[in-house]
Amino acid sequence: MTTANRLDVTLRLVQGAEQMGVGELARRLGVSEMTVRRDLDELERQGMVERVRGGARATGTRERGVGFAAREPWQAATKNRLGAAVAELVEPGQTVLLDAGTTTVHVAAQLIARAPLTVAVLSLQAAVRLADQPGIRLLVLGGEARPNEQSLIGPLALRAVDALAFDCFVMSIGGVHADHGWSEFSLDDCAVKQTALARAARTVAVADATKLGVQAFSRVAPLSAVDVFVTDATGADPDTHPSGPHTLTALREAGVDTRLI
Repeated sequence: MTTANRLDVTLRLVQGAEQMGVGELARRLGVSEMTVRRDLDELERQGMVERVRGGARATGTRERGVGFAAREPWQAATKNRLGAAVAELVEPGQTVLLDAGTTTVHVAAQLIARAPLTVAVLSLQAAVRLADQPGIRLLVLGGEARPNEQSLIGPLALRAVDALAFDCFVMSIGGVHADHGWSEFSLDDCAVKQTALARAARTVAVADATKLGVQAFSRVAPLSAVDVFVTDATGADPDTHPSGPHTLTALREAGVDTRLI
């Protein structure tokens, strides 16, 4: 996991719990406590967290520096490969629900080649990528735009998703853990994903390998709720991602078709 991505995940874990200890962060991230302390010191220097005895607590700058625009350039080449792999799993003529997130924007760009498709989006950026594309029937679902994330959440989004049925739900995710399952940093994002899982005949989850072994704040579903998981091949390397191999094994044991790109 790169330092930038690890700082992002650390910050969002602290924000989700409001306060978290060094030991718990180390366990969730699969890194040493010394690494966590260095990261917390850096986040405090940036004004993102406040160090307290044994850990850190969130400050008022909950979204600064880790919103969609800040994360979008990270691992762009990897996310483009993931997007292409996910798009290959979608058959022309299907109805697709596309989740919000930086990786699913790359999926959106690749779906154009799979037309004709009906694509419902929970991401304003994905909507921009798909608008006016030949063969793409675009549905922009209602909802409240989450600040700095350009995702659609809230009661309107939940009602819109629940009113439709989809051949495929392409789900982004904040964390996937052998015991904790699929999880998200935001309660609002979690609620939308849970509704979408219930309305789709098939769910394809996609995330870069930095999400492997991470327990985010809000549990979305058990591992078995997803049919296919697409991630990058570095997740199988214990030196790069200490929790990766164990998480990938748990996914396969849960019956998830796990694909390393």
